[in-house]
Amino acid sequence: MATKVLVVDDSSFFRRRVSEIVNQDDDLEVVGVAVNGQEAIDMAEKLKPQVITMDIEMPVMDGITAVRKIMATNPTPILMFSSLTHDGAKATLDALDAGALDFLPKRFEDIASKKEEAIKLLQLRVKTLGRRRLYKPLPRTVTARNAADAANPASLRTTLASKPALNNRSQANNSQASSAQNVCSASAIRASGKKYKALLIGTSTGGPVALQKVLTAFPANYPHPILLIQHMPAAFTPAFASRLNSLCQITVKEAQNGDVLQPGCAYLAPGGMQLMVERSGSFGRLKVIAGNAEMNYKPSVDITFASASKVFGGDVLAVVLTGMGADGREGARMLKAAGATIWAQDEASCVVYGMPQAVTVAGLSTHSIAIDSMAESIIKETARG
Repeated sequence: MATKVLVVDDSSFFRRRVSEIVNQDDDLEVVGVAVNGQEAIDMAEKLKPQVITMDIEMPVMDGITAVRKIMATNPTPILMFSSLTHDGAKATLDALDAGALDFLPKRFEDIASKKEEAIKLLQLRVKTLGRRRLYKPLPRTVTARNAADAANPASLRTTLASKPALNNRSQANNSQASSAQNVCSASAIRASGKKYKALLIGTSTGGPVALQKVLTAFPANYPHPILLIQHMPAAFTPAFASRLNSLCQITVKEAQNGDVLQPGCAYLAPGGMQLMVERSGSFGRLKVIAGNAEMNYKPSVDITFASASKVFGGDVLAVVLTGMGADGREGARMLKAAGATIWAQDEASCVVYGMPQAVTVAGLSTHSIAIDSMAESIIKETARG
């Protein structure tokens, strides 16, 4: 049965173009179109689509407000279309906060260099989100940022209210993935006593919300530098780093070439570039380069992980969070060979289980951890200076 899609945009040209692309795939079917956010809410209730594509700026009701209302009443996987501008980045991040799961550039030439590739990528994103099953979220009662004990790693508690698990089962891979997982709660994690020099986190689809959930729980005195590799356009990473910095007790910045790594600071790989680590001083120094034009991902988790394996050896905790594809697997393999510890997000809490599944099935990760338990688990394992 084809995945039912609702297309929402105030431009008749864009509605028609997206509908044509979606309907070209036999596994997808546009069941309705809406011209503003209020119509989207009404049609989500009436048509029960499995995926919604949503514009941000629309008359009557904007896309962000519509996302928030739909997620409260008829939770549905939502793919945002955004302009690659600073304002577009901020609006898209607001939409993700409101509950949207993914985003793509509104100009198809910004999605991929070739028209055919852009069409296939859009179809793949819609089909992937169509496998999600969402539930009404529980109210959030307290944030880690405001928890009284957030500055004390030894007594850190999980203070974000648990969200119902998202069903991301793929029938083809379910048996293999489940057998490879060792799903752990934070309370089940026993600190190994190992000393670390750095924390690395790689992610893609679903990553902005996952990273925010993890990093906002870190105390200001976290003792290690943190490298963040998030698949994201160049126009988005400055706004994302700024947003994280405003929410977190640690410092978060977009990485710059020559940055000397400091404890308690998270460095976000710039979009469109590659982030590498060089030997320098106690913690190392960052190198930001354009990299190979043929690389699928800029930034690439594999490249950052691989460079870290040469500088830090096994003194690294590398975590692979939600994301499409397998970026990070080969870099994790190099880190693992050097003695590093690899963790993955568990399947149930991922928006897309591709990247964590890749390292899990390859036997590289020792634990699969729900996103609500990830921060507490990381702090418990790495709090030693």
